[in-house]
Amino acid sequence: MKNSQSILKEWEITEQELTDLVNQNPSLRGMLLGYIAEHKFQKLFLDDPKITATIKDDDHDRTKKGDRRIIYKGKSFTIEVKSLQTHTIKKISNTSWEGKAQVDGSDRRIVTFEDGTELNTTLLLRGEFDILAVNCFAFENKWRFAFCRNSDLPISTFKKYSQIQREHLVASLIPVTWPPKPPFTDNLFKILNAML
Repeated sequence: MKNSQSILKEWEITEQELTDLVNQNPSLRGMLLGYIAEHKFQKLFLDDPKITATIKDDDHDRTKKGDRRIIYKGKSFTIEVKSLQTHTIKKISNTSWEGKAQVDGSDRRIVTFEDGTELNTTLLLRGEFDILAVNCFAFENKWRFAFCRNSDLPISTFKKYSQIQREHLVASLIPVTWPPKPPFTDNLFKILNAML
């Protein structure tokens, strides 16, 4: 059921009260920014006519990783949208920034590896999604994204994991720069074309 009334009116709070709540509660800010980033990503990239279908799976279906599934030139791709960790952001020059994106799942699950070992982890797997889209809004308060293929992401270096486990787990914090440096790019279609 769609409600056209402002959420501020429905909840009987002011714009300033909502702003204060978001600023006083980093977890609320992070959650809202994550969903807003997905919305902005959809508008900026996925409404392009070259993408013939866009699917948003149920967030609670833990068997399907990726915030969006798309069809591009007849092939299906899954895209995971993540955000920068605010405390990692550094301005390097007037035109360049660096920070880290947290790239893991929202809940723990048991992962079984090819050698039969199991691990209870929030880390995402190599191949579990196709493309990482990092929302770089926190660099300059501009809606921009940096993209990287899953296969080009760094792997976990956690010493308590076996070599096989590390090779199959994506690192939880991934360095991102603006302007993007390889393996990242700001051109989603460059990555999609390379993966066809």
